[in-house]
Amino acid sequence: MLRLTWVQPEDLLGHELRQAVQDGREPSAIAARWRAAGGPEAPARAGASPEPASRYLRLLAEDLLDELAELPSRLADAEPTDLAAIKALCPDWPAPADRPAATDQDRFEAAWLGRAAGCLLGKPVEKLPLDGIRQLARVTGNWPLNTWFTARGVPEDLAARYPWNRRSAACCLAENIDGMPEDDDLDYPLINLLLLQRHGRAFTTTDVARLWLEELSAGRTFTAERVAYRNLLLGIEPPRTARHRNPFREWIGALIRADVHGWTNPGDPAAAAEQAHRDATLTHTANGVYAAMFTAAVIAAAATGAHDVHGCLATGLTVVPPGSRLARAVRQAVRLARSHEDFDTVVDALHAIHSATCHWVHAVPNTALIAAALTHADGDFEGAVCRVVSGGWDTDSNGATAGSVTGLLAGSPAALPERWTAPLKNRLATSVGEFHGTGFDALAHLTHREASRR
Repeated sequence: MLRLTWVQPEDLLGHELRQAVQDGREPSAIAARWRAAGGPEAPARAGASPEPASRYLRLLAEDLLDELAELPSRLADAEPTDLAAIKALCPDWPAPADRPAATDQDRFEAAWLGRAAGCLLGKPVEKLPLDGIRQLARVTGNWPLNTWFTARGVPEDLAARYPWNRRSAACCLAENIDGMPEDDDLDYPLINLLLLQRHGRAFTTTDVARLWLEELSAGRTFTAERVAYRNLLLGIEPPRTARHRNPFREWIGALIRADVHGWTNPGDPAAAAEQAHRDATLTHTANGVYAAMFTAAVIAAAATGAHDVHGCLATGLTVVPPGSRLARAVRQAVRLARSHEDFDTVVDALHAIHSATCHWVHAVPNTALIAAALTHADGDFEGAVCRVVSGGWDTDSNGATAGSVTGLLAGSPAALPERWTAPLKNRLATSVGEFHGTGFDALAHLTHREASRR
């Protein structure tokens, strides 16, 4: 039986009920109708419930999704999605740069390598709860986390209780890494390289949509991206693609697409954030968009090599409405990281704050965890990727972003420890375009070309 993930109405409804509470709507009456009809909760960690709903429940879920979309939000003014409205709420929005800062190609190669290594570190434990990650690392002598995960030495009962990510177990453990396997955290930077090559910096959200339909397999999309892709096929146009029956619109998907916008605007965080906004609004709204803008601005600041990680994070906050949930979460995470020597204490506090209300893929807690890890590690590559992956939630995406930022700050591939870069074998697997098998040095060259093009 095929249970297509992330699009079944009966699965979306539970997520939308939770999202409605988060973005300031009152869904209790609709929730009561769903539960009275026997409607299930949203799948806790997977993308689809194990059994299909009845035709009645499916039709009811569709109707209730539309009703939820009509509910007014008390947060609408404080958390807009429109770029002009976002800028109006940001008193320290950065001034545009007269011209891009000069950035060495080696810095981009380090960023690509850092992104890949951080992603690869997190892939085996994606979807596992925090306790499982800690137990698997401790039993193999890898805690605090400091190297690749391994299945060697893991007792059978522990392995059964906390199984490695099914798709990653065969290619992402210390004993079987052989180059960088395909992952959406690397596919999207490739897509955005194609976007800039074909359309330049003046690309539109519609250009992004058209490129996805031409180059991105629907089966390689997840959560908000899969819903938006479906919406495009239904004839729905951007930016409504981000809102129509899309309870994942504040999850992490837009954030993982932001790196290229930062890489290609070194020293110009405003331009990076605006590019990220045009990309993100195909699939996301409000805090989902802010996470992408924040990340792009952080990376644009890091790409010059002129700022430490703390200055880069502060720059990222200048493009996010300061009263938004994302801005508050990032500021709180940075304070926690500065206050506690033990990073486990920081992680425990973040989970206590966010886990009860946010899905493990939501942008708010994951962005906060990234900021905490970068702060606590003081911008060190190895320290940041190990800390952020050890913190759970969306481990591969968080590792990728932390690795990208700290790779830029490191400045060159030679500055990254060889034990993290050598297993990548300068080879990337992907289904995007003609990039399969491409080396990170070649990707750095293409990125540098786009960063230099005006």
